[in-house]
Amino acid sequence: MNQFFTQRRDRLLTYQAMREGRITSTRRKACPGCGAESSALDWSRNKQVCPRCGYHSPIGAYYRLSMILDPGSFQELEEKLEPADPLDFPGYADKLQGLERDTGLKDAAVAALGQVQRHKAVFVVLDGRFLMGSMGTAVGEKVTRAAEYAQRHKLPLIIFAASGGARMQEGIFSLMQMAKTAAAITRFQEKGGLYISCLTHPTTGGVTASFASLGDIMLSEPGALIGFAGPRVIEQTIGEKLPEGFQRAEYLLDHGFLDQIVPRDQWRHVLSQLLALHEKGGRA
Repeated sequence: MNQFFTQRRDRLLTYQAMREGRITSTRRKACPGCGAESSALDWSRNKQVCPRCGYHSPIGAYYRLSMILDPGSFQELEEKLEPADPLDFPGYADKLQGLERDTGLKDAAVAALGQVQRHKAVFVVLDGRFLMGSMGTAVGEKVTRAAEYAQRHKLPLIIFAASGGARMQEGIFSLMQMAKTAAAITRFQEKGGLYISCLTHPTTGGVTASFASLGDIMLSEPGALIGFAGPRVIEQTIGEKLPEGFQRAEYLLDHGFLDQIVPRDQWRHVLSQLLALHEKGGRA
């Protein structure tokens, strides 16, 4: 029954995208992974995963939540929280206005209360369309408040990270969010809270160096680039060639940084099992 509703939802999302002109049956998209062309309709049906090689294309926050949460369970938290311009950085205010208009987002993070197969949790999803999912004061504050909400209500916390790191336009105010989010997550865990960190492509910089790496359970999508500095910067710094696949999810899984790699169509199943196992008297 759940599979039937999932398939029906996917079809409705596809038809909606076609009506809005975002995809057509004839438009084609080249895969950044293998270069093969597939129809935009096939990409949509496959949850923006390449039908040929399995490359996971970045997706928006609301779309990701729609694939994971039970229908009707989504309740956005802190939706009015928006970034400031503490340094009067040239062009930053106009850039923020343009991105809000283009994406419908106030900033790069969406926080929500929702259920996965009737298991309630607090979610935060970073959206790479908004300044590469970079973390400024509003993103850091939203992650912090989500952790505090989960702690007050004794709910698990699930964060999907996708980020270029700290936001340069907010300078030291952005870097401070690393300590603030890490402290909030730590307080939550010390009170017995379950934090599941889900890393998607790419997760880098200050986000990797703070809340994204602190999960009790560390999950990732296939092929995700995960690290602090990029591989080219590291190679230039150390003067050596890095191992094949360095900083990719599969390499990190082999070296103990991740607990599991989860393909996009399995997130709902995996998260529901984990939430069930960690509930009082839980059984998957």
